[in-house]
Amino acid sequence: MTSEPIVTTKYGDVRGRVSGSGVLTFQGIPYAAAPVGPNRFQPPQPPESWSAPRDATEYGPTAPQAEVPEDGPFADLSPRSVVSGDDYLNLNVWTADLGGRSPVMVFVHGGSFTSGSGSISGYDGTRFARDGVVLVTINYRLGADGFLWFGDGIPNLGLLDQIAALTWVRDNISGFGGDPGNVTVFGESAGAMSVCSLLTMPTAEGLFHRAIAESGAGHSTISPATARLVGNRLAALLGVEPTREAIAEVAVPRLIAAQTQLAQEITAKPKTRLWGDVARNLMPFEPIVDGELLPGPPIERIAAGVGAQVEVLIGTNSEEARLFLIPTGAVDKITGLVVQAAAVRYGLPPLRGAARYRANRPGATPGDLLSAIATDWYYWIPALRLAEAHPGTHVYEFAWRSPAFGDKLGACHALELPFVFDNLDDRAFSPFIGENPPQQVADAMHKAWIDFATSGDPGWPAYTAEHRVAMRFDTASAITVDDRADERALWSRRR
Repeated sequence: MTSEPIVTTKYGDVRGRVSGSGVLTFQGIPYAAAPVGPNRFQPPQPPESWSAPRDATEYGPTAPQAEVPEDGPFADLSPRSVVSGDDYLNLNVWTADLGGRSPVMVFVHGGSFTSGSGSISGYDGTRFARDGVVLVTINYRLGADGFLWFGDGIPNLGLLDQIAALTWVRDNISGFGGDPGNVTVFGESAGAMSVCSLLTMPTAEGLFHRAIAESGAGHSTISPATARLVGNRLAALLGVEPTREAIAEVAVPRLIAAQTQLAQEITAKPKTRLWGDVARNLMPFEPIVDGELLPGPPIERIAAGVGAQVEVLIGTNSEEARLFLIPTGAVDKITGLVVQAAAVRYGLPPLRGAARYRANRPGATPGDLLSAIATDWYYWIPALRLAEAHPGTHVYEFAWRSPAFGDKLGACHALELPFVFDNLDDRAFSPFIGENPPQQVADAMHKAWIDFATSGDPGWPAYTAEHRVAMRFDTASAITVDDRADERALWSRRR
């Protein structure tokens, strides 16, 4: 095998490299033109073609985003790969056989729609390619560039970028040994929310055949009115007119700083009268239900049968919210009154909701209870609602607990990622997973994702309202049936 494999794409040849394991890697391939200049705040445009083989042996630029403060609580827990440059609408491909016809998996990264990239080392697709999958990771527009909207022009540019990447996969992946007729899109957190939105978007129909949503479901969208509230405040912070044209004139570092300040203001005063829908989850930039590109809230459209032809796997981690409470020390500042107020705000029965969670967790602190309730409100129940709405959906739970922060971090948000990618040896994840994470959990989870992408069957029965079956991944993985039924039943008001 040549050490410099070349593949012909619709826009020109790309030259990759071969790893020591024999996997072929192609990095930084543009799937759309740079979203700058006349392309700023416009739908993704095709990239310019090239004549000589394009070097694809290094990751390309990433979407503009704020750096993680080196002295902040998440410095060691938020692996980042930030590369400056305009051509950041690019993707990366890992494959074992250019002449094959393997299942394709396309990963959409998370990061609250304001951070992340497809070039984080933990998303390396070597193990997926080794095990018979062509793996693709992508970048897309973040923050204001991806999700700012004042009601005019085209909204949801970040989602349109994802659709452009999936279109590139459909048109080009056969040259990399992938089957364009067997594509699974999967994502984590904001990436999972994106996947559930894509499932219901008319312009994405037919571009993928299976979908996996990790720690995100079909409830995270905002209205046009909320988008305008966010946009108007961002413009005020920048001292410019509330238009995309005016914001496009602002230097990118200043825009990123204003986005960060905006998020801090929302967190400090999460009032619906100030922020509309984003007061619920504190994310100022999210998919917008504009009525056309995203015709309605994804969970409602899925319940109406949209996307029924796509097979779905969805799940959550047992203690998602601990990522946001433990590193900051906020868990120790929570009082019983805060727990009670949060339970009511989230829709639990006023008296017996928090009481049931407390009774089921003898010795739990108020912070522990808030974490459990918030995890279920924002992650677990929405995942079950989607499974109930989409017949044939498979459900999982990731329950292995991290040893970090004195064993307090638990099975928190994003902890499943190194297990899904079978990249436990990636040093960037060491602060998360410790020095001796259980390989058997990665073996089981990685295989389930590949099996689902190959056949639609991850290895356990689908979830139904009559048989609430899920797979719990832990040191000893096992199937559960209607786990925590008493707590699930409390959430009858959660749509």
